[in-house]
Amino acid sequence: MKKNSKTFTICYIAIFTAIICVISQLPGIPLPGGVPMTLQTLIIPLAGVILGPVYGFVATLLYLLLGIVGLPVFSGFTGGIGCIMGATGGFLISFPIMALLAGLGDRLGEKAGKRTVYYTGLYAGLILGSVINYVIGTLWFAQIYLGAINAENMSAGFAACVLPFIPTAIIKIILAGVLGVALKRALRKAGLSENR
Repeated sequence: MKKNSKTFTICYIAIFTAIICVISQLPGIPLPGGVPMTLQTLIIPLAGVILGPVYGFVATLLYLLLGIVGLPVFSGFTGGIGCIMGATGGFLISFPIMALLAGLGDRLGEKAGKRTVYYTGLYAGLILGSVINYVIGTLWFAQIYLGAINAENMSAGFAACVLPFIPTAIIKIILAGVLGVALKRALRKAGLSENR
C-alpha cells in the first residue's frame, strides 16, 4: 500500500465503521443477571489495533455519530440521541477511547521492538481500554438509571454492569490481541496495510 494513501485510509475507516454497525446487531449471549454479552467490545479494540489509535478512534467515533443522528446502528437496530442518554450510554461514548487506547498500546509495543515488550504494551492498552469502558459505563449507569453517583449506586452498577462480564471481558481482551496481531500480519503480507 502506498504511504499516505488517503483512499486506503478512508476505505479502512469506512469498512471498520460498517463492521462495527453489523456486529452491533448480532444478538447478545445471555448471562446470569439478565444482561447479554455482545461482541461490540471485541470489535472496538480490534479497530484500534488494526487501524492504529487515530484511525481506530475515528472509525468508532463515526459509528457513534451515525447512531446519534438517528441511523439504526446501535444494538437492536436502534438509533438517536436517546440511546446515548439512556442507562448504557456511558459504554457507547467510551468506545472511541477504548479503540484509541488499544491502538496506542499496540503502537508503543511495536516501537519497542522486542516481542515480550510488544505484547505487554498491546495487552496493557487492551486492558486499560476495557477498564475505562466499564468505569465510564458504570458511572453513567449510576447517574442516569439509579439517579446519582454515590457508593451505593456504584456498588449496584458494578454488580449489574461489570461483575457478570468479567470472565467474558478477559476472553475478549485475549481474542482482541490474538486476532489483531494475526489480521495485521495478514494485511501487511498482502501489501494492504502499513504501520500507522
